[in-house]
Amino acid sequence: MKKTILGAAAAILCAVDPLHMAAIAATAQTASAAVQFGARENVEYIDISPDGHHVVYLQAGPGRATYVFLADLDQGGESRLVVRSDGNPERLRWCNFVTNDRLICQMSAVDFSGIVALPFTRLISIDTTGQNLKLLGQQSSFYDSRVRQFDGEIVDWSGGEDGTVLMSRSYVPEAGRTGSHISRTSDGIGVDRIDVRTLRATRVEAPNPTASFYMSDGRGVVRVMATRAMRGATGQLGATVDFRYRADGSERWQTLGSWDTRTGAGLYPLAVDRDLDAVYVLQKLNGRLALYRVKLDGSMASELVYANEHVDVDDVVRSSRGLRVIGVTFAEAERRTVYFDQDYAALARNLGHAIPNLPLIDFGSASADGNRILVHAGSDSDPGRYYVYDRATRRLNEIMLARPELENVALSQVRSISYPAADGSQIPGYLTLPPGREDARGLPAVILPHGGPSARDEWGFDWLAQYLAHQGYAVLQANYRGSAGYGDDWLRQNGFQGWRTSIGDITAGARWLAQQGIADPNRLAILGWSYGGYAALQAGATEPGLFKAIVAIAPVTDLQQAKDDVADYTDARNVAEFIGSGPHVAEGSPLRHADAIVAPVLLFHGDHDLNVRVIHSQRMDAALRAAGHQSELTVFPGLEHDLADSTARAQMLGRIGAFLDANLHRQ
Repeated sequence: MKKTILGAAAAILCAVDPLHMAAIAATAQTASAAVQFGARENVEYIDISPDGHHVVYLQAGPGRATYVFLADLDQGGESRLVVRSDGNPERLRWCNFVTNDRLICQMSAVDFSGIVALPFTRLISIDTTGQNLKLLGQQSSFYDSRVRQFDGEIVDWSGGEDGTVLMSRSYVPEAGRTGSHISRTSDGIGVDRIDVRTLRATRVEAPNPTASFYMSDGRGVVRVMATRAMRGATGQLGATVDFRYRADGSERWQTLGSWDTRTGAGLYPLAVDRDLDAVYVLQKLNGRLALYRVKLDGSMASELVYANEHVDVDDVVRSSRGLRVIGVTFAEAERRTVYFDQDYAALARNLGHAIPNLPLIDFGSASADGNRILVHAGSDSDPGRYYVYDRATRRLNEIMLARPELENVALSQVRSISYPAADGSQIPGYLTLPPGREDARGLPAVILPHGGPSARDEWGFDWLAQYLAHQGYAVLQANYRGSAGYGDDWLRQNGFQGWRTSIGDITAGARWLAQQGIADPNRLAILGWSYGGYAALQAGATEPGLFKAIVAIAPVTDLQQAKDDVADYTDARNVAEFIGSGPHVAEGSPLRHADAIVAPVLLFHGDHDLNVRVIHSQRMDAALRAAGHQSELTVFPGLEHDLADSTARAQMLGRIGAFLDANLHRQ
């Protein structure tokens, strides 16, 4: 894997054939719905330069390729290629400016050559011309005592000096080098100040074997450290993360608090505010996460900043490069941001008036002087547009579309709804009807449960739901009990241990659609990804007559298999505790009940999926066939859990469309 990752430095520096790009653009104009909706987002990441004159953005190329372009905002958006990756296996994840002419980008890959499959990330620094590429992590050695999976993270983009960053680096000691006095002994995660041009490094925090991450004040000073100890002789990570802090000007670490990764008990730091000498943390209030501010002066004085009585607060909003906390965000029926900074609050209001049809407004990075700001705006029926707002001229310029393939395609509005579960609880969710069908009756319908299970759906654009609606289906997305974001009482044990409640809430949504007359009860299907795929199969096993077709993408099919899959990894015990033990492991595994599933099943899976191993779909397909039931499995070679390949996604959508058409007998 070392050769693969290091070789990527040269491999991704490939020229783009302009004729090929032109052919792609021409094809998009006449593409099928599966190709249009299956195309990855045109802009996967974007950042603005410190002087505000350029943006760097990651653009989805053909298939699984990713291109990095630099665009000149003062020359009509003229773009030129910086670097690219083919996605086989290396994937570019993001690129940010350090200076006006120097970038840092992250690459990732999965190595399947060893005993266990391992994910890797690497940080590289490169000129905006595509030259002088350098790896920022510690240089690998033949004598390294273990594999370095993740070489580090950027803790502070300012670094305290021009052209430098603070990077938390993963240090691996050497072993087996005999007769030498130069063996490396540093072990764990430390922090270095790195010049991104010369790679000259200055030690800021000594490597610590128990450290998991560090947090700075945004101005070059580390203030918070997280540690996570191994449990027992197994070398597996414990569920508790401990946090320590330093008072301003002190070198002594003091206790800040802890966080239980399973229950969310304790406090979790999000950002340090140097001017207030405080850290913003998430902490429970009446069973829901709220935002608090804790002083870092030794007093540990804490004050409530914001709480919502219905949903969890989930993050803070920061100004460019994280220098200031300017607001807090959470999702009710729609995502909302409450701004503490009056300038940003006023700007958000003004933009809301200027682009009223795009209410989901997010501020991205800004130029160093704060004058030019990246803005993303979208809605339920608009995938999103990127703008640059100039404060001095008060001009808002649209620079690119998130999904240009869908620009002239009729898209659907999404309605927030709720429906009763079997015990009378009201389940929140979203209903998407085919374009132009405001009062549709007797439609074929698809239930689309989200993954996780500790996640949730939100109001906004969803390419999978929109594709199904475009094909003529009513689509229901439910935030069933076991979903995150609604507090402890809603999350409960989680959607695996409490599968009966979660699956019951999902199937209740199908019945509600039929009772309301929206859906034809004889033309119901269920489709899901990850936990959603698990839910689709488990619903088919527990209520065999309800759905006429089942689609599962990268599904968990056996709970014991899910625990066995991670037995050789450091988080094995945490996964085992999350899934739990007892009768529900067998009762809640659709693989064990394949004979009860009577509806035709369509399965998709990537064979490089580390979230849910492909064996889950392979065993499910075999079990269904052995039981004499209809099943079809498509395995995508080299793809991970998100199937980040436009060609593969288009193929999948096309097959889903034909499958639903055939089994729901649409007229």
